[in-house]
Amino acid sequence: MQEFSEAAGLEALSAFVTVAESGSFAAAARALGRDASVLSRRVSGLERRLGVRLLSRTTRRVTLTEAGALYCRRVQALLDELANANREASDFAAAPRGIVRVSLPVTFGRLWIAPLLPAFLAQHPQIRLDLRLSDRFIDVVAEGFDVAIRVAAGAPRDSSLVARRIAGYRNLLVAAPAYLAIHGTPDTPDDLAGHACLGFSGYAAWPDWPLTREGERRTVRPTCALVADHSEVPLAAAIAGAGITFTADWLAGPALREGRLVEVLPGWGGRETGGVYAVLPPGRLVPAKTRLFVDAVSHGIRAGWAR
Repeated sequence: MQEFSEAAGLEALSAFVTVAESGSFAAAARALGRDASVLSRRVSGLERRLGVRLLSRTTRRVTLTEAGALYCRRVQALLDELANANREASDFAAAPRGIVRVSLPVTFGRLWIAPLLPAFLAQHPQIRLDLRLSDRFIDVVAEGFDVAIRVAAGAPRDSSLVARRIAGYRNLLVAAPAYLAIHGTPDTPDDLAGHACLGFSGYAAWPDWPLTREGERRTVRPTCALVADHSEVPLAAAIAGAGITFTADWLAGPALREGRLVEVLPGWGGRETGGVYAVLPPGRLVPAKTRLFVDAVSHGIRAGWAR
């Protein structure tokens, strides 16, 4: 690396790439604001050090050799990465400012993200938040969002996006103590057939409840007294004593802690451990304003779930 640094230097590499892209030393000199003869000497010095000709020179045009084309692709990637690193470092020095456009699922956003926002805005007065709450699957890039918070059974499948896992959650069966006092407590998944069940049709596996315990898997298809496409409806009915529902711990957590709900068939839950993800547009450089928002959300959610 020391030899490479002394031989090429960033200026020589930049000169080479600019000449390759513009097709002439004169055009590269205009782009860089340097003398063409200086660029020529730098590129020639680079070729001598590497021991290979990178450019074919004619009176009218400069073209890449085969070795030059390969080298140019690699060097361009390095220069781009260096530019990103420089911008990222500068980000830390400047006070983050601007609008962060955020997509949130309705219920999770209301319960877990909204309470975190006043403290975030107070700490970062030059950042503004534009929140869009919807359970629709949005296209982060096409719709111009800086970040989308998603609650899902697994990591987002679009490999072109950057997904950061903020926290995990699990699914569980819950009911009100009053309901169980009247109707009894099921001992096995099969016993659910004799109980009033409350369904959320937006669950990925609906109309089934896929349950698992220590590697044993069971699929229950409940007969529901109530079905809704909004997760808070069956939960509210369960709290009121109407039956048993299958839900996420992040949603049922407050009622469980307060004793308004208890877990039914402890140890049984969803087949997959779910997660909360911050999904960002592709690219390694995340603006400071977005990074700060994601960090605040991550810390706030984990702190809340630890209580």
